[in-house]
Amino acid sequence: MKKINNVLRTWCLVGGLMVIGIVPAAAQQISPAAYIQQYKDMAINSMRTHGLPASIILAIAMHESAYGNSRIAHHLNNHFGIKGPNNSKVIRSAYKGYDSVEESYQDFIDFLKRRESTQELFEEHESHEYREWVRGIARSGYAQSSSWSAKVLGMIQKYNLDAFDRVDGAEAENTDTDLPSEPEIYVVKKGDTLSAIARRHGTTVKALQLNNGLSTSRLQIGQQLFL
Repeated sequence: MKKINNVLRTWCLVGGLMVIGIVPAAAQQISPAAYIQQYKDMAINSMRTHGLPASIILAIAMHESAYGNSRIAHHLNNHFGIKGPNNSKVIRSAYKGYDSVEESYQDFIDFLKRRESTQELFEEHESHEYREWVRGIARSGYAQSSSWSAKVLGMIQKYNLDAFDRVDGAEAENTDTDLPSEPEIYVVKKGDTLSAIARRHGTTVKALQLNNGLSTSRLQIGQQLFL
């Protein structure tokens, strides 16, 4: 229990703007703390049923969906970047649409189980061996980026998500205590630059880019940044 409380206290409060797009700047952004709190039980239950580490489920979902802020997460309930048909009349996308986030989580596990290159992972590795799972999923071609596995492992380590791989029933029920406060959000104004924002708020350009999933220094007026 103490371990889980420490995990929740150490969650860094960052947001993600992934290459698959984010919801409009005016929309309320989901923080990592809020995402983990909302979906940790779903991940833990899936781990108990299928053996896939809860840390892997959460880390990949957080990475691929920008903590639930991406357009495909918002409009298609797709949190794992799986491609397929959708019936959306709001966005045009090659990504699969789901009726619920829970359906997206389940389809991710089914996706790994039905692929020959990943189904063997369920036989070869225990739920606490998250590093082996990440490397196996990466080798299967799940993601095209060579840095994908490093980013997912970094997500697990940054938020201590592997603690969820070892919880018992009582701990799982009490992981909603001692949640961190919501992150400080800065709304970009005309003339703002990353370097100027970093100086004013005592941080660095690199930290802002990392915390917000930015690959460039370009900003848009009204854009929300997690500090």
